[in-house]
Parts: sequence; C-alpha cells; structure tokens
Amino acid sequence: MFHVWTKRQVLTVLAGVLLLTVLASVGATALLLRPEAEEDAVAVFQESGMLFSLETVETPGPDPAPAPSVQPEAEATPAMADRAFRVEVVRQTPSPQHGERRILIYHTHTWEAFTQVADAPYTETEKWRTKDNQCNVVAVGEVLANQLRALGFTVIHDTTAFEPPNLDTSYARSLEMLEERHRLGERYDLYIDLHRDAISSSSTIKRTVNIGGTEVARFMVLIGKGTGAGFDVKPDWESNLVIGERLTACLNSQADSLCRDIKLRTGRYNQHIAPRCVLIECGNNLNTLEEVLNGVPYLATAISDTLEAIEEPT
Repeated sequence: MFHVWTKRQVLTVLAGVLLLTVLASVGATALLLRPEAEEDAVAVFQESGMLFSLETVETPGPDPAPAPSVQPEAEATPAMADRAFRVEVVRQTPSPQHGERRILIYHTHTWEAFTQVADAPYTETEKWRTKDNQCNVVAVGEVLANQLRALGFTVIHDTTAFEPPNLDTSYARSLEMLEERHRLGERYDLYIDLHRDAISSSSTIKRTVNIGGTEVARFMVLIGKGTGAGFDVKPDWESNLVIGERLTACLNSQADSLCRDIKLRTGRYNQHIAPRCVLIECGNNLNTLEEVLNGVPYLATAISDTLEAIEEPT
C-alpha cells in the first residue's frame, strides 16, 4: 500500500533536510576555528532535580587533541538518582620526570611494627614486631614507594625479611642483598633503609605533630660514621650527612618539628655500599601505623626536594 504525500508535506521534509545540512556545516566550521583557550568540563553529580549539571572552567588551551572515541552512555537508575555524587573530570597531567632517577627502599629490621589498635590487630613475633607486611614497616615502605613513583622516580622496594634467623645479624644479610645488586650492575641515586624507632613508655620525646587536625608521626634520619671497631671500609658519612640535613630541613619546612634532629652514630649501617645512603626512622613503637602513614606524603615530598637540591649545579 502506498502513501501519497501532499505538496505541503514534501516541502516540510525538504526544509528539514536543508536545515540539518546547514547546522552540520556550521558545527564542522566551529571545530576547525576553535579559540586559543579551551574549556575543561567538570561534571558535578548531586542531589537535585537533574541527575547532573555541567560546569565549565576556562583554562589555557593546548594544541587540539584527537577527538575521543564515542562511548555508550550509562543508563541512569533510580538508585543512582537517589545518591549524591561529585565527580570532577580533569585533564590528565603527566608526573614530573626526574631523568630516570632511581631509589632503593629496603628494611634491615623488616618486622618492626607499631602500637596495635583494636580495628587493626596483628600477630606478634615479639613485642612490637610482626611478620605481617600489612602491619609492619614494609607497609610504610610500600606506600612511600608508590608516592615517589607518582612523583616520577623509579623505585625498587625490596621486601626481603632480613631479621630471621637472628635479629642481631640482620645487617649482614641486608649487606649481602646490596652487594648482589651491585654485582648485577644496579646503581641508585638514593639508598633508603627504612625503619621505625624504639622508645620507652616513659620517654618525653614528642611522638606526633598536628597538621591540619591530623596527628602525624615524626621522622628522624640516622647517619653512620663507621668509626666503630672492625669496619675496614668506611662510608662517606660527611656526604650522607649533607643529604640527611637537607632531608630534615625539607620535612621541617612543611611542618615545624616534623623531623627530629639527625642522629649521628659510630656504626656503619651498610652506608658504605655507595654514595647517598641514609637510614630513616618513621615514627616509633608507640606510634600507630596510621600516624606513620599520615606522614608519608610529607616524606616523599622531602625526598624529592632533597634530590632536586643536590642535583642543582653549583
């Protein structure tokens, strides 16, 4: 069965086709003549009459980027409409690069742990120690490694347990690891032996600083001079001390007394293995793991700033 169109219907259809053609042409021209400044879209999902609203923020525009592929739109459900969301869509900014600068993080006293709390218990190997890497100093090292990677560094985090079978000989085993890495040709711009300090319950040492209402554990850098008996190879402790001083200053520039004074000891602490070796104490046994992790972003920033400073030409 055929439908017979009237003259009015035919003219209406032709006018619509012509209008769509003109609009498409104008849109293509607008894409070609985009202004020097572009607008980044920020989608804000919130409880309101609409499922979402769209805000725009004007920013200096880079060179035109390739058009994104079209993705199917997700269908809004009543459950989504009843909940409050805030999702900001921002441009991806690449992390600053540091010329492939490499950092090694390891833990000679791998099982050092912190004060237990009710919602995060752990099984002790002995007081304030656990082999659970989610609760000991290895957990701190993993978060620090990820923070430094986000800042553009190449980070190796060695989680080998050096304490067993005897805590007293753990430095001999961590030295074997360092020597093996050197034998394989590995070199690093900074070697960090990450620990936690130990104090008595009667100690008057300040345990945290308050930063914006958050309790943050304090840090301390330990440098070994290697002047004790039996050390045939000495560390370049004066250079290590310079790094420790800069690191301490960078931490304290972010929050007053966030880092304690440097501890200079007669031991070697394997800091003879290469230039730029430090031992960093992250909190102490009377801190909680949460307090220590609260401070890791500050430590990562201080390490980055320290390496920037010692790399600057003089």
